Amino acid sequence: MPHLLVFNRSYYPDLGATGQLLTELCEDLVAHHGWDVTVVAGPPTVSLNGTNGSGSGAGLNSGWGLVRQEAVRGVAVLRASGTRFPKTRFVGRATNYVSYFASAALAGGWARRPDVVMSLTDPPILGLAALTWARRWRVPFVFLCQDIFPEVARLLEDFRSPTIERVLERVNCLLVRRATRVVALGETMKERLVTLRGADPAKVAVIHNWGDRAALGGGARDSACAREHGLVGRFIVMHAGNLGLGQGLEALVDAAARLVTDCPDLDVVFVGDGAKRGALESRARDVGARNVRFLPFLPRERMRESYGAADLFVISLKAGLAGFIVPSKLYSILAAGKPYVAAVDDESEVAAIALQYGCGLLAPPGDAGALAERLRTLYRDRALLERLAANAWNASAAFDRPVAVRNYHETLSGLL
Repeated sequence: MPHLLVFNRSYYPDLGATGQLLTELCEDLVAHHGWDVTVVAGPPTVSLNGTNGSGSGAGLNSGWGLVRQEAVRGVAVLRASGTRFPKTRFVGRATNYVSYFASAALAGGWARRPDVVMSLTDPPILGLAALTWARRWRVPFVFLCQDIFPEVARLLEDFRSPTIERVLERVNCLLVRRATRVVALGETMKERLVTLRGADPAKVAVIHNWGDRAALGGGARDSACAREHGLVGRFIVMHAGNLGLGQGLEALVDAAARLVTDCPDLDVVFVGDGAKRGALESRARDVGARNVRFLPFLPRERMRESYGAADLFVISLKAGLAGFIVPSKLYSILAAGKPYVAAVDDESEVAAIALQYGCGLLAPPGDAGALAERLRTLYRDRALLERLAANAWNASAAFDRPVAVRNYHETLSGLL
């Protein structure tokens, strides 16, 4: 069977969207498409345990002790050592990235010879290690762009360095030009890679991220999660996932404050954590948004419950980031059959899907007044809300997990 070697810092059991998506992709390639997969990942941010499917034979490898070998649901995982400093400051994040990159570059030597090497963008320079190993083995190199740098790096609020930005841009250009195949998450991202990074259009395959209809569809509104957190009988506007730097979620908090009086049973619920959570909590207090609530990350096996508890979702992305980031939460929202309001640029993939399938409303990014008006519209017009929800479920068939995994299988197989 063909052997795929993947480089990415985040992998099971990490809670980040990229790590979870990569885990699903690798496991499905093994289970349904006959691939042998090895992942060079970083240290997990949560503890592995046998009940969640980690291999019982994991342990330190011989030699330098830089790599720990594990088996996770049929996928071989090489855990490259690295620091685990708090990500609240740039120095900690950078140290974690560099230490993992150095270990991962060596960890490739622990893997048996692959037929294809693939790298994601966590961290953004990781593709250099993958490209080096692909050249050594003389096998195809696939560059999967979950984000485009340095544009995404400019989101950092505690660090600015023109020198580092130039380095990241040159690395990004090198990887997209030297890759045998580049995977973009949407047409806008493909256009950015071609026009700004010099990618060959013939080498760029567009494969969207996905949601899992089988796992998320049909969640009950009156679920155990809804009862546990007091969401029953309320109109729930939910944002689920990372509370990060690129989303501009301050506008959602401000919009919630505008709805306190005329939408008395509407709650805006943030489910998850991230670098901006503390600032968002403070902002909610400052603007009097007493209808805003924050819930922790919920286990993945409870996503059907948590998504089912929402009436609609909000997807937000700062202006100017369309195509450089594609919010993966969109596809889970569709898979749950939920409508959404998207505060994004017009050229964003989220906006394109909303217009094509009629499953969401759009608002300009950062405009709290416009966002509040869209939420008020759906709060008052339940027929429109139900129509958007039905369209979202229909749209999700095009972005279902088996569809996306099959696209990856066909793309990778075409390189053998």
